[in-house]
Parts: sequence; C-alpha cells; structure tokens
Amino acid sequence: MNDTDKQILSDSLEQMVTFNLGQEEFGVNILQVQEINRMVEITQVPQTEHYIKGIINLRGKVIPIVDLRKKFGMAEKEYDNHTRIVVVDVSNEVVGLVVDGVSEVLRVPADSLEEAPRLVSGESTYSGVEYIKSIAKLEDRLLIYLDLGKIISTSKLPTT
Repeated sequence: MNDTDKQILSDSLEQMVTFNLGQEEFGVNILQVQEINRMVEITQVPQTEHYIKGIINLRGKVIPIVDLRKKFGMAEKEYDNHTRIVVVDVSNEVVGLVVDGVSEVLRVPADSLEEAPRLVSGESTYSGVEYIKSIAKLEDRLLIYLDLGKIISTSKLPTT
C-alpha cells in the first residue's frame, strides 16, 4: 500500500446510525437504514423463532420485525418511549429491528475501525458476536459495528 492509498483510507468515513441495547452502543451502515419509527402494534406470527416479534404493515408493505435483544440473547426489556424500530434493507430484504433507542448518525473515520478481537468475535456465550463487523474506537467510547447481512441471513423470517 503506497502513501496515496493510506491517505485515501485515512480520509474515508463510514457513516452509521447508532443505537443502544442496554448499556451497549451499536452502529449499522446508514446506507442500509430506510427509516426509524416509534413502536407500533406488532402482529404476532405463530411458530416463528423466539426473536421474531411478528410483522407490521408499513405503508402497505408487510415487514418482519426482529427483536435484537432476543436475537443476541440479551435480557428482555419492556418497551418505552425511547424504543424504536429501525427499518433496514439488506439485499432487498426489508426488516424492522427493535432497539432500545436510537442515538445519532456518526461519521467514523475508516482508520478508527478495528477488527473485533478473536476472543470476542469467536465462540462465546453471547450470540451476537458472530454479527460484529468491527469495533469503532471513538474518543471516549467503543462502538460495536454490526454486519446486518449476517443478522438478516441467519434470521428465520416469516414469509409474506
């Protein structure tokens, strides 16, 4: 890699939408986020995986809803005024993700993204680790950058 390539890499930014699940902060690529909505009534679908909350009608389109807390094996939390549904499009699969709250849109320098340590991204009792794309090292915090493609591809979504 020459100096020009290094400069381009250090100048590039990753834009992400950040949200919380408990005390942890996560980010997803902004290009995959269609919209962010307040909680609405979710219609349950029988015989789906435990992390599938059900489906909603979003402007005439039925989309499945995944509760990320349940998907990642985290303790359940009652929905409140901060709870949001982040609607994402991953390879033409539109899915709503229930999160505790949306924080902000961040522009993160590509050189501040680091591969997750093997102990974190390998085998673990925390089932969310396989979905980590990288870790963003920000001034006073670490942000877990998620790979939505892996989350969606491993989810057994109800067919509509």
